[in-house]
Amino acid sequence: MLRRRDSYDATYREFCWQVPDRFNIGVAACDRHADGTNRLALVYEAPDGKVERFGFDDLKRLSNRCANALAGFGVGAGDRVGVLLPQRPETAIAHLAIYKLGAVAVPLFVQFGPDAIEHRLADSAAKALITDGENLAKIPSGLADLETILVTDGDSGGNPLFWPTLDRAREEFAPLDTGADDPALIIYTSGTTGKPKGALHAHRVLLGHLPGVQLPHDFFPQPGDFYWTPADWAWIGGLLDVLLPSFYFGVPVLAHRARKFDPEEAFALMGRHGVRNAFLPPTALKMMRGLTSSQVHPGFALRSVASGGEALGEDILTWSKAALGVQVNEFYGQTEANVLVANCASLYPARPGSMGRAVPGHRVAVVSAAGEEVPPGETGIIAVRRPDPVMFLGYWNNPAATAAKFAGEWCLTGDVAVEDGDGYIWYKGREDDLISSGGYRIGPTDIEDCLIKHGAVLMAAAVGAPDPVRGEIVKAFVVPRPGVETGPALADEIRGFVGKHLAWYQAPREIVFVGELPLTATGKIMRRELRERK
Repeated sequence: MLRRRDSYDATYREFCWQVPDRFNIGVAACDRHADGTNRLALVYEAPDGKVERFGFDDLKRLSNRCANALAGFGVGAGDRVGVLLPQRPETAIAHLAIYKLGAVAVPLFVQFGPDAIEHRLADSAAKALITDGENLAKIPSGLADLETILVTDGDSGGNPLFWPTLDRAREEFAPLDTGADDPALIIYTSGTTGKPKGALHAHRVLLGHLPGVQLPHDFFPQPGDFYWTPADWAWIGGLLDVLLPSFYFGVPVLAHRARKFDPEEAFALMGRHGVRNAFLPPTALKMMRGLTSSQVHPGFALRSVASGGEALGEDILTWSKAALGVQVNEFYGQTEANVLVANCASLYPARPGSMGRAVPGHRVAVVSAAGEEVPPGETGIIAVRRPDPVMFLGYWNNPAATAAKFAGEWCLTGDVAVEDGDGYIWYKGREDDLISSGGYRIGPTDIEDCLIKHGAVLMAAAVGAPDPVRGEIVKAFVVPRPGVETGPALADEIRGFVGKHLAWYQAPREIVFVGELPLTATGKIMRRELRERK
C-alpha cells in the first residue's frame, strides 16, 4: 500500500513491495470483500438507461457459477479463455471466474474486426470464448482449439447462453491456489510497431499496478471514491488501471457501454452517477476540450483524473484543470510493464510536457540500446529494471521477441525520452517515430503539442516523409476544428505558428488536412499508417 509522505523522495524511498508467494486475482479482487453485506462493487448503466447494481457478494456468487460452468465445458488451469464483451457485468464476472479457475483470460476489444479477433484467438489457442450475439458473427469458423462459446444475449447461433448456463451451475466453488507468478492473462499489444504480440502476465500484475494507480489518483482510495473510464476493459488501461485495482481496494466501478465516445455525454454520465475518479485517455480529453463547462452538469464533482496512452500538452492540461475542476495527472506505461511513471500534483509539482517521475516501487531510467543509463538531458530509451511485479512474463510463444525486449536487466519500452536532473521524464516518441531531418532528430510529440495550441486545430499527428535533400521532412496531418476553412493559407499560418513557438526545423513543411486520424484500439495515433500514405 502506497502511503503519502512529506515528499516524493520519502514516498518513493519508503515504499516496499509485499507480494506473497500465493496470490489469485479473482480472490483478491472479489471474494475477500464478500462478507455478507453485499458492499457495492459495480454500477451498470445499460444503453437503454436502465441501471443495475451488483455487490461483491453478488459477484462472488456469479463468478463461482461461471467458473463451475467453464469447468463443466472442460476448461482448466492454464487454458486460455477469450472475453469479447464491452463494459458490462458479464465482462467482470467472466474475468473473476477465469482467474479463480486458474485459467488465462484473453481480453478482446469489441471494435476489433474478424481478422484481428482471429489472430488473437488462434495465436493464444483459446479453448473457450465469452461474447454476445452482436460480436458472434465476427468469430471465424474452423479455429482448431476453440471448443466452447458462451453467448450473453442476442442470437446465440446454437451456442449455449451465458445466463441460463450460470443458473444451472453450482454456487460453491473453491478457487485454485495459484502462485503469484502463475499465468493469469494475455493482453495483446496495440500493433503500432508490428503484428500484435501477446504479453503474458502473472497474477502478481494486479499488485504491481497498485502504486501506479494510487499515485496519479492522489493516493487512491479515499472515502467515497467511485471510478469510471471510457477505456474498454479489454485494454490494459481499462482492466488493470481501473476495474481490477478498484475491486481490489473495494471501490465501486461504473460500467457504461458506448459504441462511440461522446464528449458531452461523458460529462453528463459522470455527473448523474457522482463519479469521483476518472481515467480519461488523451483522445477523450481532446474531444472534450471546448465543450460546455462541467458546471452545467448536476452532480459533477471529480476528486481525481488520470490520463495516459499519449503525452498531453500544456494546452490540454490547462483546459482540463479549468473544465474538470482538478489537475489531470499524467502517467506512462505500456502493455508489457504498465504505469511506471506518473505525476501527482499534490505531492510534487507537475512540469507541463513531462510524464512525471518514477512511480514508487519501479526502477525506471533512460538508457541506451545496450542498457547503459544515459546522463540527464540526453535522449535514450525508457526502461524498467527487473524483477518488477508489474512486468510481463514474456510474449506468448515468442521467446525471440521476449529476448529482444531486454538489454541485460533492463526491459526496453521502445519509447524515446529525456530525463532531467530532477527525475522528470520527457517523452519524445517511439523509436521508429523519430524524424531525422537535416541532421536533426525530431520527436513528434513536441510538434503535436504545439499544433493543437493553434485555434484552428482539433487533433494532429506529425511524421517523417522522405526528402532527397534533408533525408526526411516533417509532415503534419491536421484535423481542423468544426467550421474551420482549410487551405494553403491556413497551412502557411500553422507552419509559421510552429516555427515561431518551437523552431523552424520543427515546422511541418507539408500539412495535410484530414477528417480523422487513424487510431489503435487503445486510442494511440497509428503514425506508421500515416507514414505509408502518399
